[in-house]
Amino acid sequence: MKLSLAAWAVGVVPITTSAAVAFAAPGSQVGGNADAGASTSVAAPTAAAPPAADASAGKRGKRAREPRPDAAERRARYRRLPWIRRYAPQRNTGELGVFAGVFIPSEDHDLYDPITRPPEPFWRAGADVGARAAFYPLKVLGAEVEFSAMPSRLRNITNDFAFVYGFQAHVVLQLPYYNVIPFFLAGGGLLGVRSSPFVLGRDVDPAFHYGGGVKVNLTPVVGVRVDVRNIVSSTEALQGSGAANVQVLGGLSFTLGRRPPPAPIKPPPPEDPDRDKDGILNLQDDCPDVAGVAPHGCPDSDGDGFRDAKDKCPEVPGVAPDGCPVKDTDNDGFLDPDDGCVFEPETKNGFEDDDGCPDELPPAIKVFDGNIAGIEFDFNKDTIRPVSRTVLDKAVAVLKEYPDVRVNIVGHTDDVGAAEFNLDLSRRRAEAVKKYLVDHGIDSGRVTTEGRGSTDPDVPNDSEINRAKNRRIEFEITAVDATGTRPPRTESGKGGADASATPGPDAAPAKPAG
Repeated sequence: MKLSLAAWAVGVVPITTSAAVAFAAPGSQVGGNADAGASTSVAAPTAAAPPAADASAGKRGKRAREPRPDAAERRARYRRLPWIRRYAPQRNTGELGVFAGVFIPSEDHDLYDPITRPPEPFWRAGADVGARAAFYPLKVLGAEVEFSAMPSRLRNITNDFAFVYGFQAHVVLQLPYYNVIPFFLAGGGLLGVRSSPFVLGRDVDPAFHYGGGVKVNLTPVVGVRVDVRNIVSSTEALQGSGAANVQVLGGLSFTLGRRPPPAPIKPPPPEDPDRDKDGILNLQDDCPDVAGVAPHGCPDSDGDGFRDAKDKCPEVPGVAPDGCPVKDTDNDGFLDPDDGCVFEPETKNGFEDDDGCPDELPPAIKVFDGNIAGIEFDFNKDTIRPVSRTVLDKAVAVLKEYPDVRVNIVGHTDDVGAAEFNLDLSRRRAEAVKKYLVDHGIDSGRVTTEGRGSTDPDVPNDSEINRAKNRRIEFEITAVDATGTRPPRTESGKGGADASATPGPDAAPAKPAG
């Protein structure tokens, strides 16, 4: 089935426009292209897209304010890029060109004045010269106009001369990534002839054309170009003759408005990691621009540990809470306003240590401060042996007598066996002792537990006797202050008898059986 050229022509421009939208989508800068990226919309051929429409308008604005580099600098910038990307297309550029080539007219052309003469065929090939001008608002899309002169002769006895010419305008779609630029074009114009009234006379027909080619940019300004086109007059298209006039052209192009690649961005100088030179890195320095002292890096003129900005007495060493000196007459760590006994130092023994007054643990409590002899467990278990009840019942009685005292129960083992097993065993044994106390009426909130495994031996684990001493239960007695919190525990006394009557090792292998 023969396809009408007229129908094909009607579809060329919409298809071309759709293709332009598709090609315009890539927005990344390629190669030596100084442009910041193409817009995703298609600009009209006669109107450039405003710079504000581009997503990188800010960047282009900065380049526009750059001093124009001299010729040597421009050459250096281009040389930094690989040649294939060095002169890739840019947006908002113009192009002028000249061309020459071959015009192959249709055998069944429609260029004649029907009043004067019937049509006669042209020579099968003739010269074709002309000039063009173009504007590219986008890297991928441009509009171009041309004038072509195609002098020819008729294939008759006298070889009469006829001057064929054309005015053409078209849209150019191109791949804008490299110096070698394939392109496609389509558009319309006029195809005419001027000759003697006795030859063909004068005639002008509207025509459409399409074709493609390749451009190669050799320098920032100069490039070469090759085109191949098919020109079909409207009369020929309506007649469905399929007659075509072919142009094969080569020429030079001159790019106007090309911008050199941007200057390479110099990395900022590395930041000084210690700007104030106080030996404390900026990341850890609360005052990175003012020399100070550890640990905060801020000035502390009196060296009392309070930075000057928060020290109410920055020139005089002081103490908490405001950095000013406060007397502690008895040197017990309690400032005079908070010391219940200003002239008598506190006795740090874990009993009522929060009042600043000397005191001693009652004898009944002293017995249960440290290693507790007589608490025994089954081998490798947390089961308390019945023989231990006497000692534990005494502990229950003392805790009931002194309800303001708390106890921390600590379990220990020797170093035989896996450390993880020993730690877990010591924790379970401490919990077993706590359970006994709670079951006999002691508030669970007064009792805490801790397992230390073999990490805190009482004596070196260098003999069976010493390992037996290290298998033990300790009570750490603490006082209860007005807020119900425990003060820090001081070094408790150690000593006493073995906490387990079991003569064998207290730990099992890494994976004990049973």
